[in-house]
Amino acid sequence: MKKVRFLFLATVLAASGTATSAFAQDPSMPSETVKAQTATKGSTDVAKGGFATVVTPAEDAAKHATEASIAAGGLFTSGNARTVALTSSGKFRLRRDEHQFSAAAAANFARAGKNGESVDTTVENYQGLLRYDYFLDDDISLFLQSSARRDRFQGLDLRANVDPGLAYYFIDTKKQRLQAELGYDFQYDIRRNDARVQPTPAAAPGEPPPAPLPLLDKTQALHNVRAFLGYDNKLYKEVAFVASFEYLQNLSDFGTYRFVFDTGIKSNIAENLAIATTYTMRFENKPLPGILQADSIASVNLVYTLF
Repeated sequence: MKKVRFLFLATVLAASGTATSAFAQDPSMPSETVKAQTATKGSTDVAKGGFATVVTPAEDAAKHATEASIAAGGLFTSGNARTVALTSSGKFRLRRDEHQFSAAAAANFARAGKNGESVDTTVENYQGLLRYDYFLDDDISLFLQSSARRDRFQGLDLRANVDPGLAYYFIDTKKQRLQAELGYDFQYDIRRNDARVQPTPAAAPGEPPPAPLPLLDKTQALHNVRAFLGYDNKLYKEVAFVASFEYLQNLSDFGTYRFVFDTGIKSNIAENLAIATTYTMRFENKPLPGILQADSIASVNLVYTLF
């Protein structure tokens, strides 16, 4: 009887094992519907595709720029000759997408004299510029520029210019800029009283001296065509080079014109401190009486870049 029970139990276990093996190998049934997972891996990743990151302007993107710098220089002598010469300037440029605002100011002043004699002013001029650009695309902008200059030795209490125009940027990056401009210039001069005096012509032999000529007008308005070419190079971190040429041609008298040439090189001596050498020449073919056609100034300045 025990032998019969043992055989029956062995038969049942064998059948059960065969059924279990067949069930496990049935391809129509998934081996695991839901795999076991741990609650956490110790880190959380929400956005892996990059679409939620903060976008910062590229280093060479010219559409986003903030630049500001100030410069100052001087010369002082004593003894047989006494000289005091001061020069200073500041520049600012802000670019946000299609909008750009620029400002600049400069002042030059000098006094000199021999020992025991009075010291006289030999240089005195002040100037400022404001400008707004609206970029139609990456290369072309419409601009409105206004400048003012006071120059004692050019006979000007004030020379104001308003310049609307079109600018084309052949190169426009943070490290290099080459631009050409063409537009209209309205010039308004307020002359110094001592610059309005016209020299009296010499009398002919045996003739009485002629009557003094009348004073020149206190003010003068001119309508000009303005052309400008400028280049700014900052390809090397420690050295920067700038150059520009501006030409103004009078519309009513083609014999009246003037131009301004400006160049400079700057070399860094510290993180935000540099030495700059600049040269500016102004030429006016029909200046006021007693004024030379060409006027130039060269200077060496310390330049501090704010940002």
